[in-house]
Amino acid sequence: MPAIKPTCVRDIKLRVNLADVVSRVVTLRKAGGARLKGLCPFHNEKTPSFNVDPDKGFYKCFGCGKAGDAITFIRETEQLNFTEAVEALGQRFGIVIEYEEGAGGPSREERSLRQEIFDLHEQAAEHFHQAFKARGAAGDFMRQYWVEKRRFTLELADEFKIGVADAAGSGLGHALLKRKYTEEALRRCGLFFIYDDAQITLGALRPRFRGRLMIPIRDHQGRVVAFTARQTTLTPDDDPAKEAKYVNSPETPIFTKGNLLFNLDRARSNVGEGKPFVMVEGQLDALRCWSVGLKAAIAPQGTSITEPQLVLLRRYHTQVECFFDSDSAGQKAALRFLPMALKAGLEVRFLTLAGETKLDPDLLFLERGLAAYDEVKRDAQSAMKFACRTFLPDPGKSSAEQRARAAQSIVEFIAASDSDAVRVNLMTEAAAHLWLQPNVVEREYRGLAARQARQVATRPEAARQDVGPVASAVSTNTPEHHMLLLCLHFETLGKPLSTALPHEWIDTSHPAGVLLNRFMGEIEHGDWPGRDHLDQLLETPEERALVATLLFETPVIDDPAKVAGEGLRQIRARALEPRLQQIELALANPRADSESDPISLLKQRSELHRLLRQPITLTAAV
Repeated sequence: MPAIKPTCVRDIKLRVNLADVVSRVVTLRKAGGARLKGLCPFHNEKTPSFNVDPDKGFYKCFGCGKAGDAITFIRETEQLNFTEAVEALGQRFGIVIEYEEGAGGPSREERSLRQEIFDLHEQAAEHFHQAFKARGAAGDFMRQYWVEKRRFTLELADEFKIGVADAAGSGLGHALLKRKYTEEALRRCGLFFIYDDAQITLGALRPRFRGRLMIPIRDHQGRVVAFTARQTTLTPDDDPAKEAKYVNSPETPIFTKGNLLFNLDRARSNVGEGKPFVMVEGQLDALRCWSVGLKAAIAPQGTSITEPQLVLLRRYHTQVECFFDSDSAGQKAALRFLPMALKAGLEVRFLTLAGETKLDPDLLFLERGLAAYDEVKRDAQSAMKFACRTFLPDPGKSSAEQRARAAQSIVEFIAASDSDAVRVNLMTEAAAHLWLQPNVVEREYRGLAARQARQVATRPEAARQDVGPVASAVSTNTPEHHMLLLCLHFETLGKPLSTALPHEWIDTSHPAGVLLNRFMGEIEHGDWPGRDHLDQLLETPEERALVATLLFETPVIDDPAKVAGEGLRQIRARALEPRLQQIELALANPRADSESDPISLLKQRSELHRLLRQPITLTAAV
């Protein structure tokens, strides 16, 4: 793939506002001055420590240490390489990407697979949607099904690009072949069944979805990554999944079912303090909520909720209301959801309706509209009340033994939270709902904690949790780290430092030393590009993160040259004093078989003393 011109990379960084890039993933709030703050997208946290400085174009998390610029952020959050990240930013912000071979850029065959599959899915969604709107057997049937059976509007279908795949597959294969997508993209997009050894021809593209209502699945950035296909009477008998009511796309390079939530791309803009997310079971439930004005509804892919989904949710808001069907499957899903939500640090409530034994959100909102939301909110149950009523529906008619058994089950949920304060509050609330003394629930919890501790003690020692490359990369107590900081913020010191600092004195066993050594070489040869154009000098993610961390905070230093001189003295002493000590020992304990001549050692000692006493005065270049 052709390399992107360095001037184009600089243009991207200058023209793209970092806050606009980050806010697609993180809810940012003002944090004083030009700074913005939010929950870190790279690790699970409850107190925001992720800082963004749009003026400087850098972000920094003071929790896990991750740092970088707009390109780094796209690479980290979307798992793209450097070229893909720059291309993605150019596409989103209308900036033409220029390549070394010319401004035309790579051909379709040279484009990244992920970006091509993203584009392919957008085309597929539009193709299915146009088939839905078209006059003809499939379109007429599906519009009627959508309006009369599902009782949705055609405006909603347009908004979400609802589509149809007819019994033959709607000609999708032919449409995509015309657009000349690569063989690899067609094989791995998940929209077709293709034999491994088959040549990519129209006959080889056997459509996965036939005779089904097509619902595009978008990631949290609004990109189509997959489809959910609803069975209808158009579904042919030879469909391999004929009996399945819903069929999802398989996992692909852009789609992992357990990592996204349906409608999160829209819902995240409609939550805030007192406006929680509303978790429903399926896509059509979420569409029903949206259609009546409840814009914060989201849904997992089926009832299988995962921790990555909740960590993703936690980036945008901490409050979630769970509104699952009241049948057995829905209640089991809710109980699976509860401990994961507590572990993710979410504040959870469960929506119910007094007197309703069979509660279906789709039907409820269809019949009562948005007013139904106010009704279920009035009867909402806290996390502990819901769990306690599930295990002990009527504590007043239960024996002490039954209440104690329920407490044993409840404390397993409480243990999922990693906050001591939250656990204490949950135990107190659970005791009240179970009609038990608080110390009884606390005793059950301590017993569980002791059992878990014994189990952990019998296992091999677990590996230390990885908190990202920056934790090990940034050695903040080394002289090289401080010198690097000075070189980046006071660039006029670079030339005198490169003259006064021999390369052999620099400790290159850590990233700060490696970078200082490299930067000194560039300055020495007159090739220093300036701190805002360092991309070509940074070779690893650790190096990029380290530079971003150093540039994020502007140091307040009255006399940078004096500070640099002190750092240079430290490096000099570290490099020379060990050799001086060896010479002193050799002179104090002369041996007949010593290969070192005492006169030579005396000369070396004298030279080292001279070097160590030599004053260091740095003057910043003009």
